[in-house]
Amino acid sequence: MTNNKAFEKMKQGMELRGFAISTQKKYLMNLRHFTNHFNLPFSEMNYDHVRDFLHHAIKIKKLSSESINGCYSAIRFLYETVFERDWNMKHIPRIKNKKKFPEVLSKDEVNKIFKNASYLKHKAMIVTAYSAGLRVSEVSRLKISDIDSKNMQIFIRQGKGNKDRFALLSKNNLEILRTYFKKFRPTDWLFPGQNPSNPISTRTIQSTFKEAVKKAGITKNVSPHTLRHSFATHLVEQGTNLIIVKDLLGHEKLETTMIYIHLARKDILGTSSPFDGGDFDV
Repeated sequence: MTNNKAFEKMKQGMELRGFAISTQKKYLMNLRHFTNHFNLPFSEMNYDHVRDFLHHAIKIKKLSSESINGCYSAIRFLYETVFERDWNMKHIPRIKNKKKFPEVLSKDEVNKIFKNASYLKHKAMIVTAYSAGLRVSEVSRLKISDIDSKNMQIFIRQGKGNKDRFALLSKNNLEILRTYFKKFRPTDWLFPGQNPSNPISTRTIQSTFKEAVKKAGITKNVSPHTLRHSFATHLVEQGTNLIIVKDLLGHEKLETTMIYIHLARKDILGTSSPFDGGDFDV
């Protein structure tokens, strides 16, 4: 089987399983890196090639554990689905994910970013991302009809894992969106791109956010996804039930949401060390 034919069958297999478009693109990109690394057809490669490729990605390219495991998953899917080979986990184990706490912005820092957004449209996108805890892809694909001002909620269609959910629509966010709507009059997509028939690209939102962060004088290593982490952390800090936070974020497992307990600031939670309880005389 030629590589081109393998790519066709791979794409078909992913579509049949309902993989998100973004996941399909990542899998195919990883497979192109894999075959280009050896300049061989997939059919002629084996466990040794896979092992060498992943080891090179870890030691030479120094990719993150998430990226390495993304390559692993793509290659495994290829050989199990396209070539119908059994995948022996003992030959090539997955790399353990390094558990790092994500960066979080304070409310004051978030506010500075809002104030430094260059244009009303930019501000509306950034505010919506934070106030509803949305992924950048979810912001870009919002439609006007997704804003439910009657029930004060935002409909997120086909988010991560192809799941629909409802997110918060804050009163302040609604006012900003109304001001934005009156000025720009979008017709379908809430935030259209240069071609009104297409949504704004995630890359544009990312560059817009980066510009506002720089103007705000914030030196933390942050991205639009940091707004989502900050939203969740601030909810936990104000005492919101963790189950509610989980549902608002669209997490499948509560364990994923529990990280925000660790990110919440101790002084807001009102927690103190037992050493300060007055029972010690040092």
